[in-house]
Amino acid sequence: MCDPVGWEDRGVRGCWPRLWDALGSAATVQSLAMASGAMQLGLQLVQQGAEARVYRGRFLGRAAVVKLRFPKRYRHPALEERLSRRRTAQEARSLLRCRRAGIPAPVVYFVDYVTNCIYLEDIIGSITIQDHINSVQDSGSDTSSLLNVAEKMGELLARMHDEDLIHGDLTTSNVLLRPPVEKLDLVLIDFGLSFISGLPEDKGVDLYVLEKAFLSTHPNTETLFKALLKAYGATSKKSGPVMKRLDEVRLRGRKRSMVG
Repeated sequence: MCDPVGWEDRGVRGCWPRLWDALGSAATVQSLAMASGAMQLGLQLVQQGAEARVYRGRFLGRAAVVKLRFPKRYRHPALEERLSRRRTAQEARSLLRCRRAGIPAPVVYFVDYVTNCIYLEDIIGSITIQDHINSVQDSGSDTSSLLNVAEKMGELLARMHDEDLIHGDLTTSNVLLRPPVEKLDLVLIDFGLSFISGLPEDKGVDLYVLEKAFLSTHPNTETLFKALLKAYGATSKKSGPVMKRLDEVRLRGRKRSMVG
């Protein structure tokens, strides 16, 4: 297994830099691609999004999730290769950045830049925050416990933003809840659109994207999102300018909606 800290220090060359250094010959590239294909045998498709397919299986004896970026046929092949490799590398870096900062995120087992695959820890038994909120609401039970979930999310996102990491696709389906749910152990996933930025504007937009997704997916949860933002503001060391930018982004969004 690769050492996440050591892997990051070596840049985007993968867990085994000697293999990467050997790249350049067609035989080496072909052998790596064949090895990657062999590792993917028996994997079960879990989800397909706009950017990638997600599989569940095992990697070197460990439960794993495999995220495979598939090529976009409408792009020029050279541009597609460059974008896919860059986004794969950035996703791996973002996950490792989280783990270095003590922010819960899946372990990166292996990154294959030939096929643009990332092999990640499978968070066994977890459910998405989206499913958890829906389950509590549908059961008709007391929803006050969801306030604690929202507060935990706010704290987690504040820590992420304080590391100048922008998720880029914040939704309640991109935050997992480990069992048992009573512990409120949250895990951030899906950093495929992430990037590094210290700008309050980018962090404000990140929160605005979450707000739009949160309130559209879970109607009548304005109180929950207010609790999330309150916890964010109390936890983040840089929340002042970010919250100001969030208000400005909201205003721009309303103006855009009025204009159509």
